[in-house]
Amino acid sequence: MNEDYMREALDLARRGAGRTSPNPAVGAVLVRDGRVVGRGYHTWAGMKHAEIVALEEARENARGATLYVTLEPCSHHGRTGPCTEALIAAGVSRVVAALADPNPLVSGVGLRRLREAGVKVETPGEYAQEAERLNEAFVHFMRKGVPLVMLKAAVTLDGKISAPDDNQGWITSEVARAHVQQLRYHSDAILTGIGTVLADDCLLTDRTGLERARPLLRIVLDSLLRLPPTARMVTSCKSDLLVVTTSAASPERYRVLENLGVRIITLDGPGGRTNLRRLVEYLALEKYLSLMIEAGGKVNWAALETEIVDKIFFYYAPKILGGLHSLPVVGGVGRRRRSDAIVFRDVALHNISKDEFAVEGWLVKAG
Repeated sequence: MNEDYMREALDLARRGAGRTSPNPAVGAVLVRDGRVVGRGYHTWAGMKHAEIVALEEARENARGATLYVTLEPCSHHGRTGPCTEALIAAGVSRVVAALADPNPLVSGVGLRRLREAGVKVETPGEYAQEAERLNEAFVHFMRKGVPLVMLKAAVTLDGKISAPDDNQGWITSEVARAHVQQLRYHSDAILTGIGTVLADDCLLTDRTGLERARPLLRIVLDSLLRLPPTARMVTSCKSDLLVVTTSAASPERYRVLENLGVRIITLDGPGGRTNLRRLVEYLALEKYLSLMIEAGGKVNWAALETEIVDKIFFYYAPKILGGLHSLPVVGGVGRRRRSDAIVFRDVALHNISKDEFAVEGWLVKAG
């Protein structure tokens, strides 16, 4: 295998990242006689897959060519026809796939169909991890059936997210905040609590200016529907605001917000709170592949305690607030014993700016 061709396929796939949900980002390169004859990457759901774009560019040169592709070609009829049949019909002689289809119900079916048609198939393992990381949310959704949930926070070195009095200004730098926008761009939905909205009158929008597969869904947990009709999230709503409430909420407030274009669902949870697990299930039914949480300590704790969180991404600024009244990144009841601490695996450090870093890690869940 020529590594340069698979590397190019991965780079092509990245061009579609953020524009393919609920589909994966895929890149494809067709090579014949040591020359690239076709390239393609997937963009919008319902549009041509990467393999088809590459075949159309290659035309008759596809016969006898090798396809380098970042994900197993599909073998089923969806919005578009199966890529496997198009590759067979075009006379492609060899397919090198970085990653098998993560859907356990169809994994390997496309590759098997190619082999049955006489196409040589290779699945070298050296690019599997990178290909999986490229489609992290898609892979998680296919394997687990629910969105990938990431808890993001900007914290001081002593783990604080808010001061007790004047909270003007930012904890992290402009560089870190720009990096957050990239995380938002690659998320299908973003969630916060009503306390954060009332305190900050935040927008929670994707401000990258890049094309998206669909608008970033903004979600507010608001058990009593305290969200003001004048809040910026409401006045900027364009069918992209979902409020999760409980049956204790005022019917009058419900009607007011709904008339302003806010989508509201009632999900009763324990203790008069909203039910986070049911929210994640709701998002799965709506084909949202990823959810990013940007909230206060209480919501952060609820998300961790209920184990809806899959991973964290914490930005650390070179600052210390100290004191007993500065708010920690995670509040709530917490764990009473060190032996019961919430544990993370595959922890990675990322350099964000000269004096800032981020910690990424996956939650170790029971069972």
